[in-house]
Amino acid sequence: MMNDWSGLPATYSDVLRRAMDSLFRTFENFSEGTFIVDADARVVWINKRYAARFGFSDPQQAIGRDCEAVIPNSLMREVVMTGKPILLDVLETDREPLVVTRLPLKDDAGKTVGAVGFALFDEMKALTPLFSHYSRVQQELIATRQSLAQARRAKYTFASFVGTSAASLEVKRQARRASQVDSPVLLLGETGTGKELLAHAIHGASSRSTKPLVTVNVAAIPDALLEVEFFGAAAGAYTGADRKGRVGKFELADGGTLFLDEIGDMPLPLQGKLLRVLQDREFEPLGSNRIVRADVRIIAATSADLPALVAEGRFRPDLFYRLNVLTIHAPPLRERQTDIEALAYTILEDLSTQVRGGHFELQDDALRLLCSYGWPGNVRELHNTLERAVMLSDSERIDARALAPFIGPVRGQAAFVAPAPVQHAAAGASMEREPQQWADAMAAFEKRFLDDALRACEGRVTETAARIGMGRATLYKKIAAYGIDV
Repeated sequence: MMNDWSGLPATYSDVLRRAMDSLFRTFENFSEGTFIVDADARVVWINKRYAARFGFSDPQQAIGRDCEAVIPNSLMREVVMTGKPILLDVLETDREPLVVTRLPLKDDAGKTVGAVGFALFDEMKALTPLFSHYSRVQQELIATRQSLAQARRAKYTFASFVGTSAASLEVKRQARRASQVDSPVLLLGETGTGKELLAHAIHGASSRSTKPLVTVNVAAIPDALLEVEFFGAAAGAYTGADRKGRVGKFELADGGTLFLDEIGDMPLPLQGKLLRVLQDREFEPLGSNRIVRADVRIIAATSADLPALVAEGRFRPDLFYRLNVLTIHAPPLRERQTDIEALAYTILEDLSTQVRGGHFELQDDALRLLCSYGWPGNVRELHNTLERAVMLSDSERIDARALAPFIGPVRGQAAFVAPAPVQHAAAGASMEREPQQWADAMAAFEKRFLDDALRACEGRVTETAARIGMGRATLYKKIAAYGIDV
């Protein structure tokens, strides 16, 4: 676009001319070399320093030559032909490389009539701070990407699901079969039974193993943020939204697996949106008109009774049927007691390297105590119990006495003692104590366990849930069910 200088005072054009001349002289004085070419990329001017660098003792010897004949590897011809600048580049020479900038020269009609080039630095070390910062940022970015990629890979295999009981072998058989197909998988079972471990193993053995495994713990995220967590959001989609927008878990898991833990806690409105994504394999991020395709395999898990939730109207039946294609029930530890010894020694082996080294062994009475207990917290509770015993034990040989303080009061060491007869208050007749029902005993233990855990955390539910490995929403439900005062 041409500038109209007709209405400006005469001095304005003089100031402009002087500014251009001053700018050129400043660059020429402070740069390591300057030269100008015409529309045919022939040299029309070169300063003495630059000419001498390329073997011309007299700058006039370079005038009229092609730019490449004077400066090998020059890109001035490209600037002249395209009319576009090359603002920052590295020019390789037979000596040190040069940092250069090249600008087109245009007439009043906007036609390119030549180009000017400046060699800004004759030593790369002048830019060392800039390059060091750039290199450091690049290394941090690469490390972050590698860390994220590692975090989104399967951490467990089928070998991680320790046990040779009939129940364990059947679960692993079903899970291996699930890994060979691409249908949704629904993992059911009590908390601490290894549902997450099975999800990792299924992904790791599937054809999607090289792609991300992304996990969303539905119970741990406030309902208002779940939609953004799943589908992402455009920049400025809501108050407080990231200025760059946010990528949702579905998009992050593209080509891989999305593991939805505690799906029974998902609010009803989001269940409908999830169902549509599973059916259409596409979605729109919040506040965006952009359609995102999602090639994602779903593995869902819950400790809730989904059929009961469906019957109560708290879980959509169509979503349940969509997820309930391959269903695997992770058995509680009380149904695989023959696995307890192997599990205990696997846990102790891990703890030996984490806590203080050494080789921990279980005495026979300790094994009997472990096998006699009901483990309402399943493998997670077993791990917690052994970890506490290892940390507080003065010996590497752990006996029942060392374990008893950390095992629930329902069936601790008293499990080895036959119930004593009691006298009937009225008749004085001897009769045996009525045995307690299993469900009642487990409920009594769970209530005491949760009550103790909450007191230890001074009533902070979120902290308590994290410490005992239970979903926050699940803990709230149990607090209400047992009438625990928080």
